[in-house]
Amino acid sequence: MAVLLSMKPHLMAAWRDAMLALDPTLDIRMFPDTGAPEAIEAAVCWSSHDMAELRRYPNLKLICSMGAGVDHLLRPPGPPPGIPVARLVDTMLTTQMGEWVLLNVLRFHRQDLDYRAQQQARVWDELDAPVTATRSVGILGLGALGSHAAGMIRAVGFPVCGWSRRAKSLPGVTCFDGDAGLDAMVAQTDILVCLLPLTPATRGVIDARLLARLPTGAFVINGARGGHVVDADLLAAIDAGHIAGAALDVFEPEPLPTDHRYWSHPRVVMTPHAASITIPASAAPQVVENIRRARTGEPLLNLVDFSTGY
Repeated sequence: MAVLLSMKPHLMAAWRDAMLALDPTLDIRMFPDTGAPEAIEAAVCWSSHDMAELRRYPNLKLICSMGAGVDHLLRPPGPPPGIPVARLVDTMLTTQMGEWVLLNVLRFHRQDLDYRAQQQARVWDELDAPVTATRSVGILGLGALGSHAAGMIRAVGFPVCGWSRRAKSLPGVTCFDGDAGLDAMVAQTDILVCLLPLTPATRGVIDARLLARLPTGAFVINGARGGHVVDADLLAAIDAGHIAGAALDVFEPEPLPTDHRYWSHPRVVMTPHAASITIPASAAPQVVENIRRARTGEPLLNLVDFSTGY
């Protein structure tokens, strides 16, 4: 039985080598060179793979996502019915995302956009010093990524609060849940960070209503999915001066069209979905272990719950 890899061509060799280093007996096929369809028992893929194509493999037992999010795999037509989907919960992915979030929290806290504007205008002007202990950071999503980012931000000295769909408790973090909890947290948040999974319930969560509830001068950071943000609403809030700026790593669609206003907006910082990049050597052990478990019928690691979308 074989394992299908389907991702950007320059990544497939690295994934193959990392997986073979852990289990040299694996028969790994790199898409589109799949061989006989009936030989494929597991697929390791990313957003570029067509879920309809996976219906060609009658003996498929497992689909592994190359990232923490799986919304790309759940878009119509979705994975083949009855086939379990596992997502990555990898320490390197978590660490990288925490670094990117902290980078942008500090960027906004230390008035980087204002100083860059002054540099462009050749203005020498010392701005008032910010106070870390009075700048509240609110995190949407307290899963593996959000919880880790909260700890990193709290360690620097920021007050941290967080929101999740179900009630959670984290050391040193003021936690909120439910619709009322979301409104309460947002109202006291100076820097809002989105690390939610993208589901029908969270799509468009950062809209005009939520943005209006943020204090004037707040910032928005989105490292989750582009579908969480209503772009027109965010741009309108920035242009009106209510939102002071945004750091965005994810967009809808991707790549972002070259005529989009985000590219040239002086109060928007962009990265090309690069906040947290899967490293094969770090992620492969989890994938290989799940392939072993799928073969033996053992419970899978980080199995996706289709009722919640993550």
